[in-house]
Amino acid sequence: MTDAPGGDRGVIAPDTDRLLLDVMLGKLAVYFRVCGYDAAYALDRGIEDDDRLATLAEGESRRLLTRDVELAASVDGAVLVTALELNDQLAELREAGFALAIADLPTHCGRCNGILDPVPSESETPEYAPDPASTDCWRCRSCGQVFWKGSHYDRIDEMLG
Repeated sequence: MTDAPGGDRGVIAPDTDRLLLDVMLGKLAVYFRVCGYDAAYALDRGIEDDDRLATLAEGESRRLLTRDVELAASVDGAVLVTALELNDQLAELREAGFALAIADLPTHCGRCNGILDPVPSESETPEYAPDPASTDCWRCRSCGQVFWKGSHYDRIDEMLG
């Protein structure tokens, strides 16, 4: 992994860095969101064109992550991800200074990157979700998806290990 020209090598963290992942890094978006990052994914925005990605990264003050060498070189602060496999990408990003640990409280929807709000204990949840009276749950403001820290969080935590 290398930073594009103009990139820095400081700690990259959810409370200081907003991310934009190109079309080749969609699986990473969920991991970043579970770690508390505001992590936009290009295909969620319907964007594949390099120029539009560069403009979006700059316009929204997002650090671009890409597997495209030319795109990374053309965007200040972009991060070129060289690994192909998810485990290797996570290791590469950690080595590059990305803070990768599950957030204590979920903040971003794993599906759409919307903001999550706690579900009150007396609220109803969809059939797929647990009862919020017995399990902490969060609902996405944008897509309505309900999240909780279940076995999927354990698997993600293990991958981040």
